[in-house]
Amino acid sequence: MSEPTEIRSQSVIAKRRRTVLKAGSTLLISLLTPITARAAQILAVRMWPAEDYTRVTLENDTDLKTQHFTLDNPDRLVIDIEGIDLNPTLKSLVAKVQANDPYVSKIRVGQNKPHVVRLVFDLKEKINPQVFTLAPVGEYQHRLVFDLYPVNPPDPIAALIRDGKWSIDDPVAEAVPSSPSPAPAPNTPSAPPMAEVSPPVPETKPGRKPQVSRMLTIALDPGHGGEDPGAIGARGSYEKHVVLSIAKRLKAKLEREPNMRVMLTRDGDFFVPLGMRVQKARRVQADLFVSIHADAFVKPTANGSSVFALSEKGASSTAARWLANKENAADLIGGANLKAGADKQLASVLFDLSTTAQINDSLKLGKAVLQEIGGINRLHKNAVEQAGFAVLKAPDIPSILIETAFISNPEEEARLNDNAYQDRMAEAIAQGIKRYFAKNPPLAKGRMM
Repeated sequence: MSEPTEIRSQSVIAKRRRTVLKAGSTLLISLLTPITARAAQILAVRMWPAEDYTRVTLENDTDLKTQHFTLDNPDRLVIDIEGIDLNPTLKSLVAKVQANDPYVSKIRVGQNKPHVVRLVFDLKEKINPQVFTLAPVGEYQHRLVFDLYPVNPPDPIAALIRDGKWSIDDPVAEAVPSSPSPAPAPNTPSAPPMAEVSPPVPETKPGRKPQVSRMLTIALDPGHGGEDPGAIGARGSYEKHVVLSIAKRLKAKLEREPNMRVMLTRDGDFFVPLGMRVQKARRVQADLFVSIHADAFVKPTANGSSVFALSEKGASSTAARWLANKENAADLIGGANLKAGADKQLASVLFDLSTTAQINDSLKLGKAVLQEIGGINRLHKNAVEQAGFAVLKAPDIPSILIETAFISNPEEEARLNDNAYQDRMAEAIAQGIKRYFAKNPPLAKGRMM
């Protein structure tokens, strides 16, 4: 090989070596240099104020890490969210505070340092915060949830006392003989049928005082709420709004009776975990628990009303099992803090304590209500069905779940949004409850722990 050719070959080899070394150096530098991760994106912010607690939800495209602490004088909750930058969606949280929020007076949002946003909640009273994340489920992506519970939670019995529906002496109403009431005159408002208001009593002789019956406490449970809309109709109707409206109408009708008082597990648009719904009913020593829903199915042709009771041995039909599984998923959709384990543990304990007597009474109640509902809407099933609904697992309270109609059926969705239909449905349920008590007088009971 000539000398010029050898020199050129060595030059080419040296050039290639420099190229390889340069590429290697670039790769090494890139591996050693910290990578600036893309900031997470806040997709939506929601706020649900309620007497029980206030919930704030940040929906985002990834899991977020937080640190939080409380301050006194004045009371504040401070939350630092890592891995995000301030954006217009997050800024909009400031405007979400409602004047009637019992716990939050104002929210301040700012970029505390690079990729860390600080939220400051100015509070109306001291709170116990729960901050937790939820994995994607249904239509929701990752969620960061702040639940602001009061240090001294509201007592449901105290609320009934405040409303004049409960007294220390447990007020009673006089029972009346179970005889038919005279028909009202035409064009005059009809009075509530007193024959079914109180349990039947033996006939009394002239001069003897009539027996009295104790106050009856009914727990009404409008399904879903807050983060959990329930079923959604083709026209955009939310189950949570429809059933709350029916429950409020039913409450008003039952409280016209002299010996009935009613507690709602929720009286606004907020989420209540399934176990907490049962716990609320037990805290007020409820004689009945009635959960109100509006069914949905994959086919829009499904129609009719249904009544369900608890089953310890399995569902009475495939449809009942499917529905129970769907309703039991409410805690995942609505966002219960399952890490705490309280609701999950409560549901397990209550299931273990469920008795045959409770289920038998629930079936009697369900039958009475089903007969009345059949007068205003087609029945999906002519008998009370059974399945393992978590919300029906109070061991000492007859409990039923009513599917008022299929909100997934366009015709029934229209009815569910009709004031007249809601009122007729509430009246039918009220009559069924009174019919049940007329045949099944409640026993005297002491205070529950």
